[in-house]
Amino acid sequence: MTTFEAAKLVAARELRVKLRDKAFLIGTGIFLVIVLASIMLPSLLNGGPDKVAVVDSASVSVLQEHGLEVQVVPDAATAEQLVRDGEVDAAVLPGPEVVAKDDRPGDVVRALSTEPPVRLLETSEVDPVLKVMVPLAFAMLFFFTSFTFGMQIAQSVTEEKQTRIVEILVSSVPVRALLAGKVVALTLLAFAQVALLAVVAIVGMSVTDAAPGLLSAVLPAIGWFLPFFVVGFVMLASLWAGVGALASRQEELASTTTPVQMLVLIPFFAVLSVPHDGVAMRVLSFVPFSSPLAMPIRLFDGGVPIWEPVVALALLVITALGMLAVGARVYSASLLKTQVKTSFLAALRRS
Repeated sequence: MTTFEAAKLVAARELRVKLRDKAFLIGTGIFLVIVLASIMLPSLLNGGPDKVAVVDSASVSVLQEHGLEVQVVPDAATAEQLVRDGEVDAAVLPGPEVVAKDDRPGDVVRALSTEPPVRLLETSEVDPVLKVMVPLAFAMLFFFTSFTFGMQIAQSVTEEKQTRIVEILVSSVPVRALLAGKVVALTLLAFAQVALLAVVAIVGMSVTDAAPGLLSAVLPAIGWFLPFFVVGFVMLASLWAGVGALASRQEELASTTTPVQMLVLIPFFAVLSVPHDGVAMRVLSFVPFSSPLAMPIRLFDGGVPIWEPVVALALLVITALGMLAVGARVYSASLLKTQVKTSFLAALRRS
């Protein structure tokens, strides 16, 4: 059996085990429900435009321009009775005077108010709230996926050491093939989960049309997010396997995985704490450990030259190759030390 064939065998085994894991399947289902709910609930909860009874026909065109449903009535008494019966949300009487039952009708008042003309220097079809929530979703998705799947890689490696199964595996499969199979399998699963969430989100936005302009703004960001996600995950996956191999039992994982946890946590909080349009964010979008989070956010905001994501992705690929070598070295040097915990530097120095 060649190393490539052995790696395929290990990857297939890891995929089968994971796809039978109820926790993984339930977690994926919960993610899908959350994505669908966040897209569809706003439109479902929106009961449609406010209904307004109007006595003075001069106000009809203004109210309709603001998206309100207008019903013209002959007199004020009829309009007030419609409000009391709950047939309309408000009534506009001559004056004009706005009448409502028990709540101030803000949309009607704003429609009838005189506002100064406003000219925006930078227009955007995306709602300001969504301009905050979508970048946060990109960052959270990469953070939770890389952290969750990474810990699963480390726990799997440590469990094999603790139960001494690794000694049987290494006698049949080369160490590097074992590592490659684990990294490939978990990367495929993580990518499949993220891609599925992206497809569901795109379909949901297309069907509901709950956020005009959002789909056209988010598609380029998603297109770049996927390759950044895959390369960034591979960069961290071998390190997770390496620090998992340092531990001799599950209780030691908290200490051996701390360096890699910091490589995930620090960029995440750094990206969320700086302004999107500042110099710090631009720098973070080129730093390999933070670019999978920062660059898609900048691409969603717009105005990023095409060369910037290309260069950032190239730097990420180079760093990922280096981290693969480091992770493989640590993994190979400490995998068969089943009795004691190995330090990272000692495993790295070992030839």
